[in-house]
Amino acid sequence: MKPDINSLIIYEDPYIIVCHKPSGVPTQSAKIGTPDMASLLKTHLASRNPYLAVIHRLDQPVEGLLVFAKTPAAARELNRQLTTSGFGKYYRAVVTGVPDPFEGTLEDYMIKDGRANTSRVCTKDTPGAKLARLHYRVEKVCEDVPPVTSVVKIRLDTGRHHQIRVQMAHLGCPLVGDRKYGQPTGSMPENRKTSESLRLCAYRLEFKHPGNGKEMIFELPEK
Repeated sequence: MKPDINSLIIYEDPYIIVCHKPSGVPTQSAKIGTPDMASLLKTHLASRNPYLAVIHRLDQPVEGLLVFAKTPAAARELNRQLTTSGFGKYYRAVVTGVPDPFEGTLEDYMIKDGRANTSRVCTKDTPGAKLARLHYRVEKVCEDVPPVTSVVKIRLDTGRHHQIRVQMAHLGCPLVGDRKYGQPTGSMPENRKTSESLRLCAYRLEFKHPGNGKEMIFELPEK
């Protein structure tokens, strides 16, 4: 069923649109007939302003906040912030196990396999390797129902393909519901392996407004 784009728009002005992407909806898709956030927003803008620029993306199974630019100048400014650490992207994840230490920085080199649509941690001298850095903090440990899981808040310094999923799995704490990078063998009951959705939400965005420089902060409430 096609999402109601009007119910997903959190903020709109002549420069930007901020929206809440549901899990399962692509940010942008090349598949004909597949509803995605970019095409839904272009339809929303069709009678007023057909220009729309994708500034950043979320994986299809990830829900959360996205900002799109409505003018070329706004797109240039937001992309500048995105590449110069002026753009804050914060995530809430549920991971298997308990990260050790409770708070830290993960810095790895990663490489993408375009054919398989996967990424992996690699050595620095691997051809095509790119630095991936994130900061995490454990907010809560859930021990009432096995296996033990943790609620973790994450801030990205870089935006590599599947970065959070790959780095947390490499740490030994894969995201709950991640069928691609998976749970450790035997750690998740079979019924939860197939039924659990990916527990990752881009819950907070911070950037400066491309028109007036005002600090813009958007945050989704915790479910």
